[in-house]
Amino acid sequence: MFGTKEKILEEVLLDEEVVKQNEIVLFNDDVNTFDHVIQTLIDVCDHTPEQAEQCSLIVHYNGKCTVKTGEYDDLKPRCSRLLQAGLSAEII
Repeated sequence: MFGTKEKILEEVLLDEEVVKQNEIVLFNDDVNTFDHVIQTLIDVCDHTPEQAEQCSLIVHYNGKCTVKTGEYDDLKPRCSRLLQAGLSAEII
């Protein structure tokens, strides 16, 4: 059975795991078509067509949308590929 000390340590470790998560945020622009954004999200972020379409609509109407969450080392090359595809994105 876990004691109080172990439980607190476990909670701290879980909190640290959560803190390490970063996000790629995609921003709206007046250049890219919905089809290009959708296909790029499928290719780069492993979205389903439905996810990609929803994200493209959120970006269009809200100006931005988180398109991928994870560890920085996984997100960095994905964000670079989004930028290379002409999209506006950053890791936060």
